[in-house]
Amino acid sequence: MPQQPRCEVIPLPGHQVSFRVDGGEVTRWHYGSEYPRPFFFPFNGPSGETLTRMGHPGASNHDHHRSVWFAHHKVLGINFWGDGNDAFIRQKMWFEYRDGEEECAMAVQLDWHDGHDPQPLLEQEVIATLRPLEDGEWTLDLQSTFRPKSAELEFEQSNFGFLAVRVAKSLSGHFGEGTITGASGEVGEKNLFGIENRWMDYSGPILTVDAQGETVSVTNGITYFDHPANPNFPAKWHVREDGWMGASACRDSALLTTRLEPLRLRYLLHVHESGINPQRAEELFTAWKQRPMQTVQKGSKPHMQFEIAEL
Repeated sequence: MPQQPRCEVIPLPGHQVSFRVDGGEVTRWHYGSEYPRPFFFPFNGPSGETLTRMGHPGASNHDHHRSVWFAHHKVLGINFWGDGNDAFIRQKMWFEYRDGEEECAMAVQLDWHDGHDPQPLLEQEVIATLRPLEDGEWTLDLQSTFRPKSAELEFEQSNFGFLAVRVAKSLSGHFGEGTITGASGEVGEKNLFGIENRWMDYSGPILTVDAQGETVSVTNGITYFDHPANPNFPAKWHVREDGWMGASACRDSALLTTRLEPLRLRYLLHVHESGINPQRAEELFTAWKQRPMQTVQKGSKPHMQFEIAEL
């Protein structure tokens, strides 16, 4: 009898996709049209509790902060970052849901619309690969390829873009007891905002229920890695004590994507127990950067329209 794979990507009703390890959900992809752009939520740590949140703990004008999501502030002067405007990002199709013993993956196409022209400005191919680690930890490898519909398109200079993370309230430095730490070893917003780092970590306490049914506080965190192949590596980071972090790929200059040479970006999120372990982070970074980039191609097997392949 066929054995159920350890890692699964399961499409669900309501325009959602569940990522599961050993039968338990660790994160979920939401792409329904009720939201201006897709996102991942929850983002469960080894504690079993989500380490991200929907929205800012103290500002209702930041409801566009939806856990983990893709966006950019200025594309041809159009704001794809905030809510309350005509621009939106919509999933057009999925290419592959791949299950496996050591990893599972999802490949989808996102279309970026200005809200006026029915044709999108650009297409974003996303390949999300989840790999479980020991002790309930896991990583999410996020690869994006941006292809404009015109010959070329510019992502303008901005702090905001392309991958954003809003951590849980208790993990933030201002609203909770969390700590931001960079690969440099520096700690806190004033030492890390706008500074180059190959990775950034947000760790802090989270409440959970233990095996005896008691509510306890444990420490979990998320380390966010920038890939050496990304433009302007190592990134200068937009990080805040209120629970927000993002690698600013366009902080100092615009980025151009063309049909002939599309912009490719790659980031890794490591969900871990305890506080940041710099040695462990460096080991993960070294192993990750050696993994080849991936892309989507026509399926090579029966009943496979598309499949994920090495670039």
